[in-house]
Amino acid sequence: MIAERIKEIQSELPEGVRLVAVSKFHPNEAIEKAYRAGQRIFGESKVQEMTAKHESLPQDIEWHFIGHLQTNKVKYIVPYVALIHGIDSYRLLAEVDRQAEKAGRVVNVLLQLHIAREETKFGFSFDECRAMLNEGQWKSLAHVRICGLMGMATNTDNTAQIREEFDSLGSFFREVKSTWFAHDDAFRELSMGMSHDYHQAIEAGSTLVRVGSKIFGERIY
Repeated sequence: MIAERIKEIQSELPEGVRLVAVSKFHPNEAIEKAYRAGQRIFGESKVQEMTAKHESLPQDIEWHFIGHLQTNKVKYIVPYVALIHGIDSYRLLAEVDRQAEKAGRVVNVLLQLHIAREETKFGFSFDECRAMLNEGQWKSLAHVRICGLMGMATNTDNTAQIREEFDSLGSFFREVKSTWFAHDDAFRELSMGMSHDYHQAIEAGSTLVRVGSKIFGERIY
């Protein structure tokens, strides 16, 4: 079943849109089935769980950290993580840079924007993000590479609201690209859209969709 679902989702993705299979709380066996179906990008939201999986699964897997990252946990994932989706403060960005320097790496990251009408979500407001980019301190961080933006829509059945939230992030992405990253080819990723709303996210310009339950079924906590 997992292999069929992977193939079905992949067949729906336009060129330039990549699938992050959200494997958090699912066992290695489930990931191995997806891997055998050709999936290579997996998303995890707990540092300990992702590290254990990284150590026990094929080494060509691209691990994306998609959860809320605490600064004191950064050092554990920096040696191998392919992309950190949820940079929600300058402090966290600077800590990733510090740990990446120790590990001799440049780590790819996305800035997380708060677009949902829910307090439980993390992320910069548009104004906070503009202010941080304007201040320019980030330019001196040689061991992080800002590759784009990430956001989560409100968990709602209101498709008009979801579309509006994704559109707002899509247009903010274009503003950030033209203002601060116009000549930076690395800044090209827009991570938005999950199992229930990734079609709308793609319409709004998403390049990375984070799909879990549609591939692996409901999580067993």
